[in-house]
Amino acid sequence: MTDYVVETGKALPLGAVLTGRGVNFSLFSRHAEVVTLVLFDSAEKDSPRREIKLDKQKNKTGDIWHYHVNGLAEGACYLYRVDGPYAPERGFRFNSRKGLIDPYAKALAGMGEWDMTESLGYDPEDPRGDLSCSTRDNLQVQPRGVVVNNTFDWQGDLPLNYPLRFSVLYETHIRGLTAREGSGAEHRGSYRGVIEKIPFFKELGVTSLEFLPLQEFNDREYPRMNRTGKILGNYWGYSTAAFFAPKASYASDPRPGAQVREFKEMVRELHKAGLEVILDIVFNHTAEGNERGPTFSFRGLDNPIYYILNENRRYYQNFSGCGNTLNCNHPVVRNLIIDCLHYWVTEMHVDGFRFDLGSILGRDQQGRLMENPPTLELIAEDPVLSHTKIIAEAWDAGGAYQVGWFPGGRWAEWNDRFRDDIRLYWRGDPGQTRHLATRLSGSSDLYLRDGRKPFHSINFVTSHDGFTLRDLVSYNRKHNEDNGEDNRDGSDNNYSANNGSEGPSIDLVVEQTRERLMKNFIATMMISLGTPMLLGGDEMGRTQRGNNNAYCQDNDISWYDWSLPQKNSGLYRFTKEMIAFRLRHHGFMRPEFYTGRDGNYNAIPDITWFDEHGSTPAWEHVGYCMAMRVDGSRADIQADKDDNDFFIMFNADVKKVIFAVCEPLEGKRWVRAVDTALSAPEDILPPGTEKELLYHDRYTVQARSMVILISKTL
Repeated sequence: MTDYVVETGKALPLGAVLTGRGVNFSLFSRHAEVVTLVLFDSAEKDSPRREIKLDKQKNKTGDIWHYHVNGLAEGACYLYRVDGPYAPERGFRFNSRKGLIDPYAKALAGMGEWDMTESLGYDPEDPRGDLSCSTRDNLQVQPRGVVVNNTFDWQGDLPLNYPLRFSVLYETHIRGLTAREGSGAEHRGSYRGVIEKIPFFKELGVTSLEFLPLQEFNDREYPRMNRTGKILGNYWGYSTAAFFAPKASYASDPRPGAQVREFKEMVRELHKAGLEVILDIVFNHTAEGNERGPTFSFRGLDNPIYYILNENRRYYQNFSGCGNTLNCNHPVVRNLIIDCLHYWVTEMHVDGFRFDLGSILGRDQQGRLMENPPTLELIAEDPVLSHTKIIAEAWDAGGAYQVGWFPGGRWAEWNDRFRDDIRLYWRGDPGQTRHLATRLSGSSDLYLRDGRKPFHSINFVTSHDGFTLRDLVSYNRKHNEDNGEDNRDGSDNNYSANNGSEGPSIDLVVEQTRERLMKNFIATMMISLGTPMLLGGDEMGRTQRGNNNAYCQDNDISWYDWSLPQKNSGLYRFTKEMIAFRLRHHGFMRPEFYTGRDGNYNAIPDITWFDEHGSTPAWEHVGYCMAMRVDGSRADIQADKDDNDFFIMFNADVKKVIFAVCEPLEGKRWVRAVDTALSAPEDILPPGTEKELLYHDRYTVQARSMVILISKTL
């Protein structure tokens, strides 16, 4: 191996950074006694290596260990050995036999064959369990960091940063999007496969792609067999191994470091097409798990700093439900989080983040929820991130539930109250109509009180976690037998209904009802104040065969079936037209909540509620029907935009209902734009083709359907 010339190096920036003369390596560890840099000739398992022990006097500034290796170039692979006390009862789990991944590594190599049992810091055969210290050396089989050159021809690209209220989010999985044969993509299951689907996204009309986790994780982390003997793994990716590193297996080029270039290519081409990139990021825990988990990075670098430990410091606080909890409000971890977000925004050009189990970022170093969490406030107030979307999953597995109360200022939130209330209403549960009205009007009960706006509510009916839209209307209960856990996993609270038979049906009436309900859900999302999020594949009727927890299904249960847009062309067309309907009507993207008062413009309230008889609803006693009139004048004062007026009718009853239609403004008339009970193409009519009403003062709304009327000048 080359005998490199080495120098003292610099403490900052952390990570492995090209300097022009070589590479500067910098690593934090407060309690380590010895740090050794391990350089490999290549990414191959048995490649030669050189180990360089860092001098505690020369190569350490404060708690930062650093070294400069002259002549080293991009593509170089490296790990660390870190020695110190192995004393789990005191929270220390140093083991110099285990190769450790740099938390700031920008790419990893060797993930495809990673056997995490080789990374156990204890001897699993020892009856003392994790109190024992493993003597097995794993450097040759451990995934390695890769030195990355961040130089890239961005061709003038910058993050798009659309305002939330003008956004329509589309949650999808990089691999699942094009992995199936017949996807039409040359580079299936990859970043480049996403590029090949840009024409589809443009036709659909969404503005922003929200990708499930793509920071490096181990697909083989949870090996188990399903009932047919097939090996299952980690498909969703909510178990991060390296926060700065894009997943290598999503690149079509297998060479180490190519994943960084291909990710950047994907972002650049999506931006050219006007599509944002939002990353689902998992700062609440890591893949090292509980005390029985592997030691591959944070645990072996400084366990009591990176994780929240129990009073008995052998054990971990588990607010994530995944074995450990990242110590997010420790200053060192807080800096890592901010550095990571800065990297993805400045170097990778992403437009936003969705923070998985975001409430954990608001827990202190003992695990208690904080009133003013510094990490959440720092993210919200950070000047680099000031235009970046920040979206919280405002709960965690430790009992925190902060929807409507998420601290830190400008955070948007996944609104599960919207999801549940809309599901219950369209399922036909009694007493849900007043909740529907609250969700349609931006969830002011949640967001008005702390000064946030309607667009801070991320409105969704389905997401990766749970039923797809097709399954929501096709199954009464979950069917997760293929996960190999005897159907015990996944939520039982789905608020779903099969509408006549469990699963696929050849009954035409059942299928028509299901399609009508899917259109209701999509239309309701698109006319509600807030920011709509569509689960990828719902627009084409994608099914997971009743599986509501497909985290381990890297197969056709999860992969998109690209024959569906043609097979379910009516649903696909309706979704596409409904997205376009929303984006051309500022009345549904207004920046402020409805007041129920007139704006001294047309002397009518901005929103008026009716029962089916045209009277003011008695909300405590209202049935399954409701109508709303929305005044479009000055709908968007900030943009000085007027819009049409709207009269929208909802009927969750099992029988048709004749609604009284209020008078339009003088010189206007109502025309039908949407009726979900009708078949395509009559169910939604493009602008200029809307239909006159047969009777101007009433409209028959069919069972379990909704109708949108808009005002037109006579």
